[in-house]
Amino acid sequence: MAATTFDIKSIVRPNIVALKPYRCARDDYSSGVLLDANENAYGPALNPTSEAAVSSSGLDINRYPDPHQHDLKNLIAKFRNIQGGPENFFLGVGSDEVIDMLFRVFCVPGKDAVLITPPTYGMYSVSAQINDVQVHKANLTLDGQFQLNVEEIEKQVAAHPNIKIIFLCSPGNPTGSALSHESMKRVLTMPNYKGIVAVDEAYVDFIDAGKEGSTATWVKDYPNLVVMQTMSKSFGLAGVRLGIAITSPEIAFYMNATKAPYNIASTTSRVAQEALQPKGLEILHKHIAVMVQERDRLLEAFKSITGLGRVLGTNDSNFVLVEILDKDGKPSNDRAFKIYTDMASKQGLVVRFRGTEIGCEGCLRITVGTPEENDVVIRRLTEQLS
Repeated sequence: MAATTFDIKSIVRPNIVALKPYRCARDDYSSGVLLDANENAYGPALNPTSEAAVSSSGLDINRYPDPHQHDLKNLIAKFRNIQGGPENFFLGVGSDEVIDMLFRVFCVPGKDAVLITPPTYGMYSVSAQINDVQVHKANLTLDGQFQLNVEEIEKQVAAHPNIKIIFLCSPGNPTGSALSHESMKRVLTMPNYKGIVAVDEAYVDFIDAGKEGSTATWVKDYPNLVVMQTMSKSFGLAGVRLGIAITSPEIAFYMNATKAPYNIASTTSRVAQEALQPKGLEILHKHIAVMVQERDRLLEAFKSITGLGRVLGTNDSNFVLVEILDKDGKPSNDRAFKIYTDMASKQGLVVRFRGTEIGCEGCLRITVGTPEENDVVIRRLTEQLS
């Protein structure tokens, strides 16, 4: 399918195409004496000297938040070098709402399907089950590098013409591998595929400079592309729950028409906008540099710990995926799970056991922490494996 022949209305659920979006008076009038939304004009029921009241000062939290978030979208567009503007964006309560919204817009329950590329993020399958949508799979290459098997994706698309969404995770979770741009372009332009391609870039800011990075600027050339990002990882704002979809104005229109009217809280918007100011971006880049340096330190330290095997993937995220070996030098789920539970229950160190994922036998996924936290990781693993 050439990107120029993509027909959005042919793959959007008919009920969504016919949907008359909810509109409120604030869509047209947002200033003056506001008596349109049945809000409490007397203000929030908070002790004015409390931390909650002070932190929300100036936000008018007794009022519903901006339903459109144009100021925030413009800041993201500038940061990601998107040539369009707010019309290219959908904002959700974390990436999980973005994922769920794609199902709700494109997939007819009990009829349509999606394709995932294991090992990958588990919420694609969870959202599929919630929305009564089939899941087909085309495994990544299981050679420790975890790249796309485009031929298998093409085979699955040919066998299942009801596939509406292909989810690609780059860098992957739990793999940590950034997918090659060439392979993603091949998927985007498959001649027999009529659906959309959703590229999940939650960890994109941790890819080393000089490597292929974000695909967000591609949305001007590929109308079937949705790039999902988040402010939870590199920005350190997991608690504000802001997910981002960057896509064509046509796809963004249907996603925004389907969402709840006021889904982004005023506090979330203010914190996110502050993070996208020059000082916030300066701190962002400083933190990324330290995390990448600490990631490299963990990789180097792991080389000298007896009982650790390969570090899998291409290490483009803020975590590492490492094998735990048995006494015969083979990856061991039993030993990995025991170490995971012992460290969490007895030593106060919580990582993630990923051994049940295809291609990840015996693996622990370990987030890059502070230097002090990473010292604990090195020490605890050394003790467990000695």
